[in-house]
Order: sequence, then structure tokens, then C-alpha cells
Amino acid sequence: MIKNKSKPICIIPARSGSKRIKNKNIINFFGKPLIYYSINAAKKSKVFSRVIVSTDSKRIMKIAKNYGAEVPFLRSKKLSNDKTSTKEVFIDAINKINSKNVDFHCLMYPTAPLIQSKDIASAFKKLINEKADGLMTVSKYMNHPLRSLIIKNNYLKFKWEKYRKKNSQDLEKLYHDCGNFYFFKTKKILNSKIFYPKKMIPFYMKLYNSVDIDNYEDLNLAKILFKNK
Repeated sequence: MIKNKSKPICIIPARSGSKRIKNKNIINFFGKPLIYYSINAAKKSKVFSRVIVSTDSKRIMKIAKNYGAEVPFLRSKKLSNDKTSTKEVFIDAINKINSKNVDFHCLMYPTAPLIQSKDIASAFKKLINEKADGLMTVSKYMNHPLRSLIIKNNYLKFKWEKYRKKNSQDLEKLYHDCGNFYFFKTKKILNSKIFYPKKMIPFYMKLYNSVDIDNYEDLNLAKILFKNK
């Protein structure tokens, strides 16, 4: 059991503006607003001392509080447009809640309703055991990107011709960021010019619990997986 004063803090960024899906962070997902699932998974994991939502919306603030998250401030308009980096929002929240002395913080997106609390707990345990500076959820590509195709003059062509005759199983294993959650050593993220520290380790996720909803295709896939999980 992690002592409360040593527990990390979870920060969930959830601004009101979204271009591809209107009000994406709070759309109805099987009877509950989408953000509920991230808040619930974070709280059920028993990993965090606090679950904070950073938002510019009073509506999102009310919803987040109803499901047990803290919303101690409203994010400024300057940090609430689609050009603002996640790192800026993350560090702004750390500064606003004055938690620089907490060893670790977690960034969790409000658009990943398939996150399991047990994965959050296992990921943090792995981070501590391996004495890393950060952790990212990753998955294998379903189709190997080195065998990608492009369309040139209306005809299909391999993007990288040298891999055309290679079998996927013979190619280097590549992974992608799931966009679910990340852990960071606080001092490293505050003092780094880049978002990811050098000692960043992976936490492998399966497709059925790692969909990050960015568009309607993602939303439909998440619904199918949620129904059948």
C-alpha cells in the first residue's frame, strides 16, 4: 500500500472546445458522460491521492465534481485553444494546485472509456520497480507502418519500396502511443524542454481497452468493444 503522502496526483485535461465531436469530453457514452470513465478508473485504482480535472468549462466542472473529481480552478482561455500543448496544460495544473513537491503526476485523457483501474495500478507499480522517469501506454500496430501504401498519380505505391517483399513478422517491432495515460516524475517534467523524459518506459495495452476517442470512427469502435468486453 502506497502511503497517502507518497501517492501521485492524477490530472485529467478536459477543455470545452472540440472540433471533430462536439462536446466530446461529456458526450453520452452508455448512460454516462465520457469523462466519467477516466475519473472512475482513476479513483478505483487507489493509486492517487487526488484526481484533478483541468477545464475551462463550468459545465464540465459540475459533471466532474459530481463523479468525485476535484476541480479547484477554471483553466484560462489562453490555455484552452486547440493550439495549446498538453504539456502546458499539465504544468499549469501542477502549478495551480501547488504540487511540485509530489514525486509523480499522472496525465490521463478523458476520452479513453476502456481504461481499467487494474492497468493504472500495474503501470504505476512498474514505474516504481524499474525506477524510470516516465511511463507511456503503448500498443502494437495492427498493420505494420513500414509496409504503408501511398497514392501517386491515382496508383498505389509502397511508401518504402525496400520493405515491399518483407513479411511483417520479419520487420522491427514498432509501437504507438495509446493516448490513455502517462506517469511522469514531477521534477523531470518540470525541468525538461520536451514532454517525454529520456527514461520513459512502455506499458503495453491491448486494443480492447486502449481506444482513445478522437473522431466518430474511434467512438463507434469504443462502443463495440465496450459492449463486448
